[in-house]
Amino acid sequence: MSIDATAKPGRTCPLAYRYGAAALDRVPDLLADSLYVVGGMYGNPFALDALDRLLAREPGAQAVFNGDFNWFDIDDTGFTRVNRAVLRHHALRGNVETELLADDAAAGCGCGYPDHVGDADVARSNAIMSVLAATARRQRELSESLAALPMHLVAQVGDVRVGIVHGDADSLAGWSFGEESIDAATVRAMFDAARVRVFASSHTCLPVAQVFDAAAGRSVLINNGAAGMPNFAGTDFGVITRIAVSPAPPWAGALYGTRVDGIFIDALPLHYDSAAWLKHFDHLWPAGSPAALSYRRRIVAGPGYAFARAPRAGIDVYPASSAASCRVPLAA
Repeated sequence: MSIDATAKPGRTCPLAYRYGAAALDRVPDLLADSLYVVGGMYGNPFALDALDRLLAREPGAQAVFNGDFNWFDIDDTGFTRVNRAVLRHHALRGNVETELLADDAAAGCGCGYPDHVGDADVARSNAIMSVLAATARRQRELSESLAALPMHLVAQVGDVRVGIVHGDADSLAGWSFGEESIDAATVRAMFDAARVRVFASSHTCLPVAQVFDAAAGRSVLINNGAAGMPNFAGTDFGVITRIAVSPAPPWAGALYGTRVDGIFIDALPLHYDSAAWLKHFDHLWPAGSPAALSYRRRIVAGPGYAFARAPRAGIDVYPASSAASCRVPLAA
């Protein structure tokens, strides 16, 4: 894995991560009428349970895990449970899965963090990666299955081609689809090179959705943020993406979305047992640990990210999204 020697672990983007948007201009890897894209599970087993319940209510729906389904799951039992569950579905690897068995620590967590992320946060992510990698080495056969997963997939839903990536359309750890980084000209060029009408991503850990006028017409970028952690201030649920030939069922409580050529693209809440998750997290990552310092406040009260920042140009906000401002407070 070639890495810029001047780059710091956690900020570097290894050359092996780069594929370019044109790599998505290919025959679809899967066909679906209803597709759930699940990014950033972060080792939350209760979010996996919630997803199973959701899929059971929509027979025939398929799921794609688009990376970073591991992170906090440093216990052998949890690591096994999470990854065996994910591998029953379509999946691609994120930077976390890519770095689990890395020969050296040059890339750190492989997050490719931009400058606006502080050095202390980067250092803690590298420390989390180091602990998780030790767990992965104890389960090498399973971890090798994760490392062999693709970096991207192409799905066809109805007549619409969907590019499913972890970071952005150029790199596994790219940030061009991050809410603070979106540049319209850059994203349009990616749509044109990939010849898809939808990009579904995660990686940057905060959700955003926006419509772009690409060469093929109305096109949608939807980043689900995190399935296994809260995404908005004062909330306690994850977010996933549903892309389907039919509207989201009322029970799904879709937050926001739009349509492209008759296909429905929506952000859905993933309501898991947040109290159980906090208790489990505290057991794995006690006070003062790198994960507790970086993530516990978000798990308890959500990030400092307002719901109104996620749905952007061309995206409709649904009445059910009032749920985004409601939560049952967790114990501190």
